[in-house]
Amino acid sequence: MNRKNILCEKAAARFLKGYNCAQSVLLTMFEHWNGKNELVPKIATGFGGGIGRCGSACGALTGGVMALGTKYGTNEPSLEKRLEAYEVARKFYKQFETRHGSVLCLELIGYDLSNPKELEKARKAKVFEEKCVSFVKTAVETLIELGEH
Repeated sequence: MNRKNILCEKAAARFLKGYNCAQSVLLTMFEHWNGKNELVPKIATGFGGGIGRCGSACGALTGGVMALGTKYGTNEPSLEKRLEAYEVARKFYKQFETRHGSVLCLELIGYDLSNPKELEKARKAKVFEEKCVSFVKTAVETLIELGEH
């Protein structure tokens, strides 16, 4: 199994063990690119379910953007130094959107997770195991490809 597949499976396993989508992607990629840090995956917790289950930007996507920030970001207040991060984040976003038809959690899974009844329906329909796992894997796969360039 190649490195990309190993990392995709690692992120999927983390998701299935209970980390949310954003945490699973960020933790897997952060460890791959940077090692360990006590703020990762903690910092990604609120991004699950499209930011606090609001159905907005997919957590796998936002976790991926955070991961890209750890590789391409800057601590300096310089637009010039941010441009590379902006460009790679844009590519990541566009590839995710093209592959899945949307970047919005609500559109991707078809359930309003902020509604307890809809959340229960999503769980019964195994949306997290069947759909969200693929979003987590796609995010990691795309990040690996972008990170090699």
